[in-house]
Amino acid sequence: MSADRAFPRNMTQMTSLHEIRLAHVFTQLKASGARRVLDLGCGSGSLLYRLADDPQFDEIVGLEASGLSLRQAREVLASWLNEKTQRIRLMQGSYAEAQPALAGYDAAALVETIEHVNPEALSRVEISVFGQMRPSMVYVTTPNREYNPLFDLEPGEFREPDHKFEWDRMKFQRWARGVAGRNGYEVTFGGIGENDPEFGQPTQTARFCRGPVT
Repeated sequence: MSADRAFPRNMTQMTSLHEIRLAHVFTQLKASGARRVLDLGCGSGSLLYRLADDPQFDEIVGLEASGLSLRQAREVLASWLNEKTQRIRLMQGSYAEAQPALAGYDAAALVETIEHVNPEALSRVEISVFGQMRPSMVYVTTPNREYNPLFDLEPGEFREPDHKFEWDRMKFQRWARGVAGRNGYEVTFGGIGENDPEFGQPTQTARFCRGPVT
């Protein structure tokens, strides 16, 4: 299979999936009833833009380690960041490190971010997000490795070169159940994108819940 044929197909499929994924996560956060929301690993602000445009969300915080991505997010969110209410904030930092100012929010989203973390650092992510921040609901999305052949990817090839891992459904669910059990959450699983009878959906999701947000 030639790279010339595969590359445009991959890019078109993944760009479409990105928009579908953002819309899905936004809908999940809105349906939860959350008013104070964290976007952990917010990138250039695509999800934050959707949240800021909805008056349900009283307080929105984006946390991002990359200074370049934060600059892009500031441009995308400029009209809201200039408001006196300070309803939306951007912070530079990692959700694998302690962030005491971000404890106690209604909901947090980690959208296609955990696969950028070295596997040995996932225990720090668990401690920081689920043990210290402890939002009432956490919504996690990550690639489903089983679907990759339908993107014309070779065995072992990742969707992005910066990915440190991509999990199949069984491994993701095993990790998520362990996190939930150790930290007092219940977890349910789902997916985003076209469902293949053998490979499942291209994006897999885990919804962790505790407390009154449903």
